[in-house]
Formats: sequence, structure tokens, C-alpha cells
Amino acid sequence: MNVIEARGLRKEFTVTKPAGRLRRSRETVPAVDGVDVAVEEGELLGYLGPNGAGKSTTMKMFTGVLTPTAGYLQVCGLEPVPQRTRLARRIGVVFGQRTQLWWDLPLRESFELARHIWRVPAAEHAARLRLLRDRLDLDGFLDTPVRQLSLGQRMRGDLTVALLHAPRVLFLDEPTIGLDVVSKQAVRAFLTELRDAGDTTVVLTTHDLADIERLCRRLVVIDHGRVVHDGTLADLHARYGSRRRVEVDFEVPVAVSFDMAGVSVESHAGDRVVFSIDGTVTTAGALVARLSESGPIRDLRVTEPTIEDVVAQLYASPSAEAARAPEPRG
Repeated sequence: MNVIEARGLRKEFTVTKPAGRLRRSRETVPAVDGVDVAVEEGELLGYLGPNGAGKSTTMKMFTGVLTPTAGYLQVCGLEPVPQRTRLARRIGVVFGQRTQLWWDLPLRESFELARHIWRVPAAEHAARLRLLRDRLDLDGFLDTPVRQLSLGQRMRGDLTVALLHAPRVLFLDEPTIGLDVVSKQAVRAFLTELRDAGDTTVVLTTHDLADIERLCRRLVVIDHGRVVHDGTLADLHARYGSRRRVEVDFEVPVAVSFDMAGVSVESHAGDRVVFSIDGTVTTAGALVARLSESGPIRDLRVTEPTIEDVVAQLYASPSAEAARAPEPRG
């Protein structure tokens, strides 16, 4: 069963541009241009794209904040804008750079206020809060005012607020942005549990490919308002050749003269060698194991491709050029 279904979804904005020294012209610009996407019950979908691709506009249409210009859209069996109040009780939303918590109140009081806003029965609220307190390790700061919490603690609090009313769909916009490594791991571990439980559908937007690799079995890539990939991350890497970079510093200058499938040498200067690897063919671990035979390693760095890198390579392909070409009108 599809909990989200969009067909031909389009959103246009009218912008004003200079048309001379004293004149202005109005132009209609599509931010989302014919998106087709269906999300099944319990799925965790990665919704990706570079800045300005149309991700946030799509999320706002999904949540009833923006009215589509054209197309078909249903979320939880409802039309998001006309039935926004009913939809709000069935979805949760978390924005990485904003909070739903009350700044000067202890975290516990934010949860209690959320219970009244969503009209959740006290017993149901208490049971769900107990579960979330345990999974997100909240007990150490439940009585701390929100303004005194770290960014990672606030994110865990926001996830709790978004899930206290047991939504069918959770929309996450950059949930790990700005978090330290430990906090990122805690959020990812929780989202993995949520995905594996299968009772909450999650739509995740992020620029962090590590989030996608650890969490999403399927991703949709959007750019210029159009879907340019719908499938797995492995499919994306395999089709468009996005690659990791592995920088290795040896204790002494070495000669690297071996062949590994999916591995190429970008540069080699004395004791430093930079490799490019295709993660779908050879892993960084396999490469390092092979390199250890060449000499003792002093330092090692693995650089992940950014989503901008992936999309740039995707767009270099002829099929992607055709996908984003404007359709003839008339």
C-alpha cells in the first residue's frame, strides 16, 4: 500500500526580474516539474538533490504547507492542503535547523505540551514516551531547559516530539546537520530501528551520503525539479561511476604496482598515494588490506563523494540530459 503517491506533481512560482532601467517583468519558474513518486507503508526513502533542486518545495507540498500548481498528490489517503488538519495528526516533521521544543521549558514539559496539542490519551503518551526515552537515551536531560541542551540532545528531543502521537509518516529534513560524530551515530541508530520496525514511513532529505548509505534502501534524486534517479544507492554508483577517494600516507616512500578492480591511482608523490575506488566493486577496507602489503601505513583518510558530486556525474550522462530536457508545449 502506498502511503504517499504523487503523479505529475508541479509547483510554479512567479518571480519579478529587471527588464530595463525602470521596468520589471514577471516570469513563471517551475520549482518542481512533473515529479512521480510513490512511497510504500513502512519504507524509508532518501529524497536527495543539490541546493535549489526542489527537495524542500516537494516536502512542503507533501506536508500541506504549499499547494501544488498541478498534478495528483495524496499522503495517508488525504489531499495535503484541503485536509491539512487531518493530515497533521498522521504525520511528524523534523527540520534539522529548527526546533519544535519550547526554548525556556524543561524537555519533559515540551513533551507534555505536545501531548495536549495532539490530544494523545495520557496512558498512550506515557507508554510511547517510555519507549522513546529508552531508545534515544533521554533520561539524562529530561529536566534540562531546552536552551541549555546541545544540538544533538535537541535533535533527539525533536525526534521524540515528532513521534509521540504515533504518526504514519515522518518527514526528516537534514536531521544530522551540524551534529557531532557521536550524536550522528545515535540518530542513525534510532532511525535504523525505526526502519526495521516497519510501522512508520520515513522520508529523509539530506546532503550527507553517509546517512543514505546507512539508512536508505531506496533513494530518489531530484534536480531542476525533476526526478533523475529512483532506485538504490548501489544502482546510482554503478550507473554513474561516483567514487570514494582514499588518501594513504606510508611511513616511507613506496612503489604501488598492483591491479584491483574498481581502483585507480589519482596521484603518487613519495610516501603519499591517493586512490579513487568504486565502492560497488572494491571496498576501502579491501584496498587498505592490500596496501598493508606494500609497507607500513602512517595515516589514512577516506573521502565520501558528496551528493553534488554524484548528481554532477549523473547529469553528464546522455540519459540524464534527456530526462531534464523540457517537454514541448503546445
